[in-house]
Amino acid sequence: MKILERTLNEIKELDQAKIKEAKQRLDTLTKPQGSLGKLEKMAAKLAGITGDVFAPVDCKAHVVMAGDHGVVEEGVSAFPQEVTVAMIHNFLNQGAAINVLAQQVGAEVIVVDVGVAQEVGVEGLVVKKIKAGTDNFTQKAAMTEAEAIASIEVGIEVVEGLVDRGVNLIGTGEMGIGNTTSSSAIIAACTGLSVDDVVGYGSGIDDKGLARKQEVIKQGLKLNQPDSNNGIDILAKVGGLEIGAMAGMMLAAAAKRVPVIVDGVISGAAALIAQKLEPKVVGYLIPSHKSVEPAHIKTYETLGLEPMLDLDMRLGEGTGAVLAMNLVEAASRIIKEMATFEEIGL
Repeated sequence: MKILERTLNEIKELDQAKIKEAKQRLDTLTKPQGSLGKLEKMAAKLAGITGDVFAPVDCKAHVVMAGDHGVVEEGVSAFPQEVTVAMIHNFLNQGAAINVLAQQVGAEVIVVDVGVAQEVGVEGLVVKKIKAGTDNFTQKAAMTEAEAIASIEVGIEVVEGLVDRGVNLIGTGEMGIGNTTSSSAIIAACTGLSVDDVVGYGSGIDDKGLARKQEVIKQGLKLNQPDSNNGIDILAKVGGLEIGAMAGMMLAAAAKRVPVIVDGVISGAAALIAQKLEPKVVGYLIPSHKSVEPAHIKTYETLGLEPMLDLDMRLGEGTGAVLAMNLVEAASRIIKEMATFEEIGL
């Protein structure tokens, strides 16, 4: 808890003076004012996050947090839990979509076992396991409060290590069969929206599976009664260990004044947990893409963020976050490398 408390206390408001300075410079560049739209807004936001008008974002890392979910016992996923381990091997063998996209943008991929049900035992995996998967939240809380806090602190520790070695742009990703079920439960608990409005098809279940998934989430919320104002309580009651770890990543990035990219619906659920713990964290979040999962856009609306991309994606792993890295770097380079009108003699 001390790590979490320290991190929350270190999160400050964005640097408004640097945002103003960045906007003033953007208006002097050789283009009509505002003509680069969201890229200009991103450049100003980066200045506010980092306290540097010319903030570099050229050292990129993407973290895939892996954890399993006891609620898969209820038949909420199209895939068995063993897929979590198989995909971890795939990540570390550079064979997954996230590896291909990360290589394109020059981002290192780090895979962390924060709560995989099985022992993975593969070289290159960062093992910070809290427990072997969450419990089935239709029968009891997914985890204890202490385990929820520990998962958040895993994310904090991972990001602090990355920042210490010079990483200046961080993506959040995940792997864990059943995690859209936990994410939907978190989003319903955080927003007050109905379960039917936030639950999607996840990994590819059919209409019968969707109805089952909705019912399972309703059961879990009714049994556990998470406190809508308490992020740790929500995470512990119906969440996932990898979701907690991503929330910790976001909090640590904010404390270190490093931009952190939100991916899909699971990463969005983590952002809601982080927001409950410290609302100022939202200013440090970079929204990447809009997932086809119905809860995702509702999550962005709750956070007051607008996604940059809409590619009909729902893969997970942080694929949208990595795709957005090029746009974030483009914004950074525009404000630094474009000439001003004065510099070209106008």
